[in-house]
Amino acid sequence: MTKEENYLNILKESGAILDGHFLLTSGLHSATYVEKFKVLQFPLLCDKLCKGIAENFTSLSPNVVLGAATGGIIISHSVGRALSARSIFAERENNELVLRRGFGISAGERVVIVDDVVTTGGSLLELIDLVVKYGGHILGIGVLIDRSGGKIDFGFPFHSLITLDIPTFKPAECPQCKANIPLTARGRTGKA
Repeated sequence: MTKEENYLNILKESGAILDGHFLLTSGLHSATYVEKFKVLQFPLLCDKLCKGIAENFTSLSPNVVLGAATGGIIISHSVGRALSARSIFAERENNELVLRRGFGISAGERVVIVDDVVTTGGSLLELIDLVVKYGGHILGIGVLIDRSGGKIDFGFPFHSLITLDIPTFKPAECPQCKANIPLTARGRTGKA
């Protein structure tokens, strides 16, 4: 069994991969949703996954691991522990990711950016901009799941534990909408 198959089994066994008709944070629709909190609720499983992310950056000696609230907080903390690096997170303020709570990145600090699930890459692009704004040096990006099928290029080394090619649809093009299958909102969207 490959490492990726092992990681995928962890997600399946924890009930993190759901089938249905879902509204994603990006506004797109999908028949598959990865509810990362189903696996993140188990600290030992979370640490196992995050050690897998950390393995890609150990030799680079990062100073900081940066994630985005909410799921990225847990992942950043666990990857930071595995790398013996400081863990911080960005939060939304006026629809923009910012560092609060006394967090900062010093010029030249070596930063690993982490996230839970990548669909369009929007949050990661915002985190990249944030690190650049502070003058940090981005070593790379690590995520649990790349659901774009590897189609996004962030301009930095990118590592995902699992790469899935899960189709997403604009609402007007969604086959499940056309079939009148009820839409479920997950995560922070709060609307359906």
